[in-house]
Amino acid sequence: MAAAGSSAARLDFAPGQQDNEIAYRVAPHNIEAEQALLGAILVNNEAYDRVSDFLKPEHFSEELHRRVYEVTSQLIRAGKIASPVTLKTFLGDHDLGGMTMPQYLARLASEATAIINTEDYGRTIQDLALRRSLIQIGEDVVNVAYDSPVDASPRSQIEEAERRLYEIAEQGRYDGGFQTFSNALTTAIDLAAKAYERDGKLSGISTGLSDLDNKLGGLQSSDLVIVAGRPGMGKTALATNIAFNIARAYESRVKPDGTREAVNGGIVGFFSLEMSAEQLATRIIAEQSGVPSYKIRRGDIHDSEFHRISEAARDMQTVPLFIDQTGGISIAQLVARARRLKRQRGLDVLVIDYLQLLTGSRSKGDNRVQELTEITTGLKALAKELNVPVVALSQLSRQVENRDDKRPQLSDLRESGSIEQDADVVLFVYREEYYLKNKEPRTGTEEHITWMQEMERAHGKAECIIGKSRHGPTGTIELQFDAEVTRFSNLAREDIMPERL
Repeated sequence: MAAAGSSAARLDFAPGQQDNEIAYRVAPHNIEAEQALLGAILVNNEAYDRVSDFLKPEHFSEELHRRVYEVTSQLIRAGKIASPVTLKTFLGDHDLGGMTMPQYLARLASEATAIINTEDYGRTIQDLALRRSLIQIGEDVVNVAYDSPVDASPRSQIEEAERRLYEIAEQGRYDGGFQTFSNALTTAIDLAAKAYERDGKLSGISTGLSDLDNKLGGLQSSDLVIVAGRPGMGKTALATNIAFNIARAYESRVKPDGTREAVNGGIVGFFSLEMSAEQLATRIIAEQSGVPSYKIRRGDIHDSEFHRISEAARDMQTVPLFIDQTGGISIAQLVARARRLKRQRGLDVLVIDYLQLLTGSRSKGDNRVQELTEITTGLKALAKELNVPVVALSQLSRQVENRDDKRPQLSDLRESGSIEQDADVVLFVYREEYYLKNKEPRTGTEEHITWMQEMERAHGKAECIIGKSRHGPTGTIELQFDAEVTRFSNLAREDIMPERL
């Protein structure tokens, strides 16, 4: 069958063509494996179940075989029988080197492989398809490098090639399907054991803010965490504080396979789409040294303050916090860079500041809501793929300003309901002090006395409102906020005293 079948299906070569007439290399393929697999499915439709999870029509090298597999799949999924008799109605008639379509289908069925071998044949077909895709990418890389437009940078070509390569790698990987409950149980027990060993007894990574950790159990792997608020509320400050707390607490150990894993804290990647890396570093120095950032920028500091800055900078030299300050990048670029960081340096937490500054792959004329849906879906998929928490900041709509109570709600998330839908945790940052400052009454009036009392009550306090949590309760957490050094910290409360030993 191999020789006859090959000449029948390979329509791009004339029968009897000699090898020395072929002046080019043929892309890797295995016509015989494709024929044997298709024949097995036509003989026994149960063979389809062994390959349907991973084998797609585009994996076949011959257009005719793609069509046969596609129609066969449609019939079986519809609960019908796929056989040479039922298939010929949908395939029409073709000139197959002196063989009709019904004859070719009958030949496939008569010389099919055993059902037990179908998965191996399917894997062979898929592997060869991946090799052909690699060849195509390689050719595209060469052609684009030769004929690249003036405004195209080599870096963008590298990122595009990396994205396509990763897509191929994901196509080749198959780890889906059912698993036994005992396997899931073992994984859950391992997570509990790690939480027991970790400082704070948390199942996730500690944010450094104990009240927030108690509510969330830390930042959980594969979670998409949205930190939202109106401008001036301190979203970036909170994200920066959490990122640095995690990086500063990083401790690792070597696993049996030679790789390292975090015991406490983690390696943090920070996409700063709005602020430069220097501005972000200045904020962190101000937070750690206690010297206001505006004084650091102006150089208006005393010797003692300069000494505190130097000490803080020295302590931060080895902190595993990596910053990407590229503005206006697409979700595809962000995903490629996050994967690269994970591969080269390791990655335990990813922070994006902020969501609305990312762009999707769609054209500018498309709906922004659809574009943001693509972005949030991509970030959630990235969190699951890299198995790390992704913390993304988000703006809120202006409708907050029109209410008397300006505490944010889930409905205030800007531009798309997909943010609320895709997020595992939604945190709102709210500072009453910010709004009270703008409503100061005339001095000397009773209203001004009341206002001063309210300002005193709200001074230095912030609220972190958990609007959504898949793993635990919602509610409000009070935090201390020092505006001069943009630092969030645990709020010291009189009703909570340290436990006695």
